[in-house]
Amino acid sequence: MKSLLRHTILLLVATFTFFTSRADGNVTFEINTPLIVTAGEMFRVEFVLTNGKPDGDSFHTPSFEGLEVLAGPTTATGRSFQSINGVSSSKTTYTITYVVMAQSAGNITIGAAEVEVDGKKFTTKATPIEVVEQSAQRQQQAAAEQGTAVQNQIAQDDILLRLNLSRTEVYQGEPIRASLTLYTRASIAGFENAKLPSFNGFWSQELPTDNYRPTRQTVDGKVYDSQVIKEYLLYPQQAGVLTIEPADITAIAQVIMRSSRAFDPFFGGGSEVYNVPRKLTTGAVRVTVKELPAGAPASFTGAVGSFSMDTQLPATELKANSAASYTVRISGTGNITFLEAPKLNLPSSFELYDVRSTENINSTTAGTTGYRQFEYPFIARAEGEYDVPPIEFTFFSPEKQSYITLSSAPLTLNISPDGSAGAATPAQLITGTSKEGVRQLGSDIRFIKLGNPALQASAAPFMLSGAYFVVLLLILVAAAVAYFILRRKIRDSRNTVLVRNRRANKVAIQRFHKAEKFMREQNRHAFFEEMLRALWGYMSDKLNIPVSSLTKENIREQLQRKGCHQEDAQHFTDIISRCDEAQYSPAESVQMSDVYAEGVNIISRIESIIKR
Repeated sequence: MKSLLRHTILLLVATFTFFTSRADGNVTFEINTPLIVTAGEMFRVEFVLTNGKPDGDSFHTPSFEGLEVLAGPTTATGRSFQSINGVSSSKTTYTITYVVMAQSAGNITIGAAEVEVDGKKFTTKATPIEVVEQSAQRQQQAAAEQGTAVQNQIAQDDILLRLNLSRTEVYQGEPIRASLTLYTRASIAGFENAKLPSFNGFWSQELPTDNYRPTRQTVDGKVYDSQVIKEYLLYPQQAGVLTIEPADITAIAQVIMRSSRAFDPFFGGGSEVYNVPRKLTTGAVRVTVKELPAGAPASFTGAVGSFSMDTQLPATELKANSAASYTVRISGTGNITFLEAPKLNLPSSFELYDVRSTENINSTTAGTTGYRQFEYPFIARAEGEYDVPPIEFTFFSPEKQSYITLSSAPLTLNISPDGSAGAATPAQLITGTSKEGVRQLGSDIRFIKLGNPALQASAAPFMLSGAYFVVLLLILVAAAVAYFILRRKIRDSRNTVLVRNRRANKVAIQRFHKAEKFMREQNRHAFFEEMLRALWGYMSDKLNIPVSSLTKENIREQLQRKGCHQEDAQHFTDIISRCDEAQYSPAESVQMSDVYAEGVNIISRIESIIKR
C-alpha cells in the first residue's frame, strides 16, 4: 500500500515538472511606427515595453520635432499566454501611444525614448520617417470618395416633402385643407431656399401650426417622423382641373461618419458631422373642382356650406321721417368670408342707407366658421301701410348636393304722421309738388328787368394799370429764381455721389415700407431679405461704396469717421447679423417687429448725425 502511494506521488511530481509554465524574463523596449507617411495624415507612434513595467514616472518622452502631437500619451497593458508541446509561456506588454501628424513633406526623425524597469534603463532607437506630399489628384479623389460616402448615408426616400389635401374633388367654393408636411428618417439641421406652393385659382387662408407636434407615421411601409410645416384652407374660385404648383425646399441633413481627422487612440477612429443638402419638392398636385348645379334661385350669391339665418325686424308701428333698421345674421360653416348682403326690397317712399356689416369669423382645420351680420338702416318718409317682402338667402349644400333657401318672416309697417309740415303723402312724393319743392321753385326763377339798363363798368380795366406792372415784375422775378434753381438741380444731378447720398434715406424708407408689408403677412424670409437690402443699400448710397465691397468692419470704420458713436456703428452691424441669422432659421428666435423698429431707429439716428 505504501509502495503504491509512493509511486503515485512521484508520477504527480514528474507531471507537474513537465507542465510547469516558463515565463520569458527578457525585457525589451521598442518603437512601432510607419516609416513612410503622407503630409496631413494622422498616424500612431507606439512605445512597447515587453515583460516589464516602468518604475514610477521614469518614461521620458522622445523628441517629436517636425510632428504635431494630436493625442497622447495613452497607456495600455496586455498579457498573453501560450502552450506549445506542453511548454507554456506568458508575455506582458506595456504600451505608450501618441497620435501625431506631419504637416509638410520631408524627412523627420523621432528621437529615442527612455524608461527604467527595476532600476535598469532601456531606450529605443531614433527612428527616421519619410513624409511625402499627397498629389492634388489624390486629394480630389479622396474628397470625391468622401463626398460620395457621405451622400450614400442618406437614402433618396429618407427625407420627403408632401402636400397632403383633405380631398381632391370638391365643388366650387367648398373648402380644402392643405398640409405641407416634412417626413424624415434623418437628423435635420435646418432649411434654405424655401419656395411655398402657389395656389392659383384658390383663395387661401394660412392656418396656425404652433400646436402641432412631431408625430410618427408610416409612409410606403417605412416609419417617419412627420412635422406639419404650413397648413392652409383653400377655397376654389373656378371650376375645372386646378393645379397647385410645387413647393420646393432644401433640407440640410446631418450625417455622422468615422473619420481619420477625428482620431480616437483607443478605438482607432473618431467621427465627424457632415451637412448634406437635399432638395425636396412636393410635385404638382391637381384638384378637380365641380361646377355648381344649374337652376340656382335668384337669391343665390355664391354661398357654399351649411348656414342658418336669424332676423331682427323693426317695430311695425313707425312715425313718418323716423329711422329704423332691419338686421340679418347669417352664421354657419363654409365660405362665409365671401357672403354678400341679401337683398332687402323696400317701398319706393322709403330711404334705404348703406348696409352696415359686422362679422366674427374663425378659420380652423374643419373650415371657416362664424357669422356675418348685416344691418339695413332706413327712413320711412310717407305715411301709410306698407308690406315688406321677406328677405331670402340661398346657399348650396355640398352634403345634400342641392340649393337651400332660408327666408325671414313677412313684415307689415304702419307709418303714421309725425305731426310736422315736412311729412309727405305718397302722391306728393310721386308728383314732386310738396311744399319744399315749391320753395325751391321760388328761389330758381328771377324777374326780368325792362327798359334801358344804362350799363357801365364797375371797375377800371386791369391792362396797363399799376397792379398789372406789379404782377408782370413778380413774374419776371419768379422766372429768374426758377432759372437759377433749375441750373443748380441740373448741376447737382450730374454729381452722382451727391445724388446717391441724398436719396439714401428715401430709398431706405421705401424698402422699410415693403419690409413692413411682409411683416404683416408673416413672411419671415421676405421680411429679413428686404431689411438687409434696406440696411446694406442705405450704407452703400450714404458712403458711396458698392454693396459688393461693403463689410461690417468698413461700415463701422466709415461711420465713426463721419461722427457716429462706436455704439451706434456696432448696433447697426448687429442688426445686419441678426437678419442674416434669422433669414433661414426655422425657429422664430428673432422677432420681426423688434428688428424693424431697431432698423428704422438706427437709420434715423445715423441720418441725423451725418447731416450735421
